[in-house]
Amino acid sequence: MQNAPESSLVGEEYEVEVGPVAHGGHCIARTEEGRVLFVRHTLPGEKIVARITEGEEDSRFLRADAVRIIEASKDRVEAPCPYSGPGNCGGCDWQHAKPGAQRRLKGEVIAEQLQRLAGLTPEEAGWDGTVVPAEGDKLPKGEVPAWRTRVQYAIDTEGRAGLRKHRSHDVQPIDHCMIAAPGVTELGIEKQDWSQMASVEAIAATGSNDRQVILTPRPGGRLPLVELDKPVSVLRVEERDGGVHRVHGRAFVRERADERTYRVGMGGFWQVHPQAADILVKAVMQGLMPRKGESALDLYCGVGLFAGAIAERIGEGGAVLGIESTKRAVEDARHNLQDLERVRIEHGKVEQVLPRTGITETDLIVLDPPRAGAGKQTVKHLAGLGARRIAYVACDPAALARDLAYFREGGYKPRTLRAFDLFPMTHHVECVAILEPTDKGA
Repeated sequence: MQNAPESSLVGEEYEVEVGPVAHGGHCIARTEEGRVLFVRHTLPGEKIVARITEGEEDSRFLRADAVRIIEASKDRVEAPCPYSGPGNCGGCDWQHAKPGAQRRLKGEVIAEQLQRLAGLTPEEAGWDGTVVPAEGDKLPKGEVPAWRTRVQYAIDTEGRAGLRKHRSHDVQPIDHCMIAAPGVTELGIEKQDWSQMASVEAIAATGSNDRQVILTPRPGGRLPLVELDKPVSVLRVEERDGGVHRVHGRAFVRERADERTYRVGMGGFWQVHPQAADILVKAVMQGLMPRKGESALDLYCGVGLFAGAIAERIGEGGAVLGIESTKRAVEDARHNLQDLERVRIEHGKVEQVLPRTGITETDLIVLDPPRAGAGKQTVKHLAGLGARRIAYVACDPAALARDLAYFREGGYKPRTLRAFDLFPMTHHVECVAILEPTDKGA
């Protein structure tokens, strides 16, 4: 490991008063010299000692950890997880905050991003300012929602399973992840020796008893004989091409939402919180209010969650086109919706496939883009299709706000915005914005 440059401030400590929360799981503070710090493990209003973890003399800002609390916030609690805190596991951001405070912090981040990137107040976005927890996630003091149905374990040099430290490749070995769903915990991943593996992903479906592990060997590593505490299918990531291949058991897990069963193959995308798929489908359908015979687009459609929900509601006279870039997800979507002749799934990137379809108008659009958002060109195209309503599902409030600004340029405004706390203890939050044409009459 190289020594830090002479101008490095890593390890320096500053006594500071903490300002507002910022997007990314940290708060903003300033040193007496005016240096900007992004500080983890603290809360707005606290007085702390911050230790620099990244940055040099000429850095625009510095990253830091709160290593001593001088004056604590009333929202601070003792972190329930023994692996939380400076220098430890980077998986959770807000273990040290009361659950209600976590949701308020997420709400403040959404409001700040909407204002800064889209020029929207909560009222203009149709949002009441709240971040809603999933049913069942309100627990007694000291208990943590066990919601994470997919956990990617990193493996250290001694073959122990753990989680990455914040902004680091270093591994924090663990014997239990508090936010892991029971179906993941019961596999006993942390008790095994994974010496020749680089990572082990564990998946516990909520729509069935399906359990799956995906093994990524180190270069030249041989697969272990996998004997876990529960029946499980095993997949392997190939060193040669990065493809995922079945070793034994099913190549997919079965998930369930909106009274349909969905096949999700080879570790493909599905919402991680066990209630998320149903919560998001309900929010999108309530916002779009599909009518019989309408046409719809489901963009970045994954295994067909929203396409299936819309198709059920528009009836045989309607039509749904889904577009998805991942080949395996397209295969799954076609399988999952094969009973719905009014659904067509196309493979490719939205920005490339959509112009080729020749579609010039549609009634409804739902888009659930990756964390970076849809982008200006795609939003411009969508705004020109004349949809009466658009549902935008977003896992990143910054990307949502940027795209809302582009939609405004294209003649669409938010009708409603709802925020859901589907990633407790982390800084992540899910939003659903329903848009309609700006010139829509009362």
